[in-house]
Amino acid sequence: MEILKRVHAKNLVKWAKKKPDVLVLSADLTSSCEADAFRDTYPDRFFSMGIAEQNMLGFAGGLAREGFVPYVHTFAVFIYRRALDQIAMSVAYPNLPVKMIGFLPGVTTPGGATHQAIEDTAIMRSLPNMTVLEVGDATEVENVLDVAYKIPGPVYVRMLRGELPRIFDTPMEFKKARKLSSGKDLVIVSAGICTEEVLRTTKILKKSGIEASVYHISTLKPFDYPELMKDIKNSKYGVITMENHSIIGGLGSCVAECMAEEGIGKKLYRIGINDSFLHGASRPYLMKEYGIDAPALLATVEKAVGKKIKYSEDDLGEVFIPALHSDAKAEAL
Repeated sequence: MEILKRVHAKNLVKWAKKKPDVLVLSADLTSSCEADAFRDTYPDRFFSMGIAEQNMLGFAGGLAREGFVPYVHTFAVFIYRRALDQIAMSVAYPNLPVKMIGFLPGVTTPGGATHQAIEDTAIMRSLPNMTVLEVGDATEVENVLDVAYKIPGPVYVRMLRGELPRIFDTPMEFKKARKLSSGKDLVIVSAGICTEEVLRTTKILKKSGIEASVYHISTLKPFDYPELMKDIKNSKYGVITMENHSIIGGLGSCVAECMAEEGIGKKLYRIGINDSFLHGASRPYLMKEYGIDAPALLATVEKAVGKKIKYSEDDLGEVFIPALHSDAKAEAL
């Protein structure tokens, strides 16, 4: 598996070179959000707004009204928790092209409840005019900027940083799911870092005689996937959703809403954070503790199909675990 460092930092500079309308705003977390290379390369297009996220979002709205496309960079929790009113009234209501790049979703930080964005999808997708995207690997980090740029209104991105694996060899496409495998028994739908956990189980499921259709979702709003709904409707055991987010209002809720509207009477199993805040700990610990890793998925598959799956830890595919302290990020948070 190819591992890349500071993918967003390098890509942002290259991507924005011939886009003078693109500006970058940072809330005193410039290096932490990999915006430092942009700052150094295009100093006239960079604004350091300080620890004042509400002002930053209002300011971004003003820039957008003047014809610019602001890319707001900070930790995700400081976007939607600190500045929700400004996002709603100064960005979403006037439908302005402000792109909010939110880092440290869910378990990707050991920073505890103050830094872990676990309900951001639920909140941001409830805002009219808002588009919500989530990246799952280095490839999607590389082209999510362009996807967001082409969307005329506001966009919120659940972003990854530091050291990242390259899982996909084709770019992210707006409103298009990646179908990674086909099967008639079960449908598994995942987003973000959880797709890597799903892929760890592929050989085990196949060896156990369980055929699964596997989908990776990068556009969480709008959520419209007819093929996915068709596969769920035709599945034998229903669907499992897996996300690095609360099970309330995230990917599982998106699937449930569509199933209800389509009248699909299949069983839905939601894997995610179960209505609780997270501890401050390493990503592998948190994924195991809160049941959003590969073994948790296999346990849910067992429940869905009604049979025991025999496997050992050695049978699970490898997963990249980034170091807590690394030269690829400014701090361990």
